Amino acid sequence: MSTSVRSDHKNYNTFFTFNSVEIRVEPSVKVKNGAPMSITCRADISKSANFHLQHNITIFKDGKLVFMIVSDKGVARYEVPVARSSDTGDYECTVKADGKIKSSNSLHVWVTGMTKPILTAEKREVLEGEVVKLRCELPEEVPPLHFFFRKIKMNSTPKEKHVFEAYRNFSVVEFSVEEGDNILQFDCFGKRNVKLELESSEPSNRTLVTVKEPFIKPSLIIKSSSNITEGDRIEFECSTVVARMRDIEIILQKNKTILNSVRDEKLLKYSAVATLEDSGEYLCKVEQGRASKTTKLNVVVAELFPKPILSASMSKLDENKELTLSCSISGFRKANFSILRRNSNGDIWLKNSRNLTMRVNVNDTGSYICKAEVKGIVKESKPVRISVYEKPNFLLSIQPPDQHTTYKHPSFLSHHGTSTVIHVMLLYFQIILLYVFTPWVRATPVSKPTLSVVSGLPEVVLGKPLRLICRLMTGTPPITFTFYKGNEVKKVVINDTYETMSRQDTGTYYCMVSNRAKVNVKSHPITINGKLTFTISCTLLSWQVRSCYLQRPDLESAEVEYTEVEVSTLDPHRGNKLSGIYGYDLGVISCMLLLPDSGLTLASMNVRAGCALHA
Repeated sequence: MSTSVRSDHKNYNTFFTFNSVEIRVEPSVKVKNGAPMSITCRADISKSANFHLQHNITIFKDGKLVFMIVSDKGVARYEVPVARSSDTGDYECTVKADGKIKSSNSLHVWVTGMTKPILTAEKREVLEGEVVKLRCELPEEVPPLHFFFRKIKMNSTPKEKHVFEAYRNFSVVEFSVEEGDNILQFDCFGKRNVKLELESSEPSNRTLVTVKEPFIKPSLIIKSSSNITEGDRIEFECSTVVARMRDIEIILQKNKTILNSVRDEKLLKYSAVATLEDSGEYLCKVEQGRASKTTKLNVVVAELFPKPILSASMSKLDENKELTLSCSISGFRKANFSILRRNSNGDIWLKNSRNLTMRVNVNDTGSYICKAEVKGIVKESKPVRISVYEKPNFLLSIQPPDQHTTYKHPSFLSHHGTSTVIHVMLLYFQIILLYVFTPWVRATPVSKPTLSVVSGLPEVVLGKPLRLICRLMTGTPPITFTFYKGNEVKKVVINDTYETMSRQDTGTYYCMVSNRAKVNVKSHPITINGKLTFTISCTLLSWQVRSCYLQRPDLESAEVEYTEVEVSTLDPHRGNKLSGIYGYDLGVISCMLLLPDSGLTLASMNVRAGCALHA
């Protein structure tokens, strides 16, 4: 709705008001790049009379002034003969007349398409390993802009680089020239953001760059025969043709290991005595600056003779026995043999021969190898392990009469798998035959033992003997049995029993066994609990009682203070027997009989568990 306001015009009877201000673009708000474009600003004004009125008309793009005119008419036209993408933006016009101002709404104009970029190359001819420097420009475009450069060569996918320029309408990049590049083409194109969309330009002109080789692909050959056998001398030659002999290197490699290299020369030579390990792929590489060319060659070396085999007359034998070591090669006899003993500080030479015979002792235990040499090629056998054992001695032990020894002979274990206990009573002497640590009998390591209680249950009556049996399936005697309670050694015996039991002996036990094989094997632990059986008799002359308390006043508060046992009416002429089983060594306890409904102690007596006292 229009509002009329009194003008400051010198004629106080003249008035005018702005009805509207409009902005319009022709031919449309979407204009093709390069086409003409015009923007018109028109003011609709109402006057009280026909009087002269001047208008200041201004047109803005993205808030910046692009056109201004003073006119007697309320209309102005901004002409753009060749529209560019830089003309894209939000347009608005303002009309000012006699102190009054009115603005139009904003109008977005989009000039579609971008100018064609221009690409130039610093050099039109380069060498392999050099770089091509390119410059791409988008004339008449306003940053920020995105530039895309492409390296194009025949029969391959173009390589592309992207550069964002925030403050200029051109960009510069470099492309490296690689091995195999000969004729290269480059082009570029640009992109810009329009209303959160990317608009692309058409590709630039294509620029052609010619590539020259600084040197040719190297040649790698073998000078010796193509049929190579171990022991033959193998000789390599790697060569190239260089355009400019400066800072050029030739390198020979196998499995990434450099075998030989030369600098500022056209030829490399390398020779060695061939072995099976020399079979494989060889690589000759020529480098100069960034340029690099390689050639590969596969080499197969035939085996001259197989690895020798070392055999022994025995791998396990007693000391003072005779051992023979023999070295042989399958299908091959003409070789120089040697026999050695393995040592951490270096193998010890024993004899230059195919065979070695010696009388052994325990110090000869170890690993042995043999080596065979033909035409300078030395091969080594797999090691053979030899174990030498000591001889046993026997000790006869005589004990006085009236001795009774419980002994379980360990040899029974390997045959029967049980703990066989032998009781031997002699009239005058008891003879025990024991094995002593002497080796010429090989010691079989002990198997895993089992610890158990003779009674079968891990629970015994306190004060009674406790008998533990540690048993195992196999093991060469003599066998040492060690009984543990927790981490404490309770007993070490050469048989398998252990007897004792008090309240302090309850707990967790296990046994450990060992013999000359010097392998200690531990049993699974077992927990031994103690129980106390007692009977208490209390005889009353009269009255009825409701309960009897078995009490230990000296027990700590953390333990059971007393146990109440319900009883029936007591016959005054007969004793009433109370019995129970407890897991404590109760010692001296009190038996107190209480009168019914009174809480008074009728009788009190001290009793020892297992004994009976009468009132």
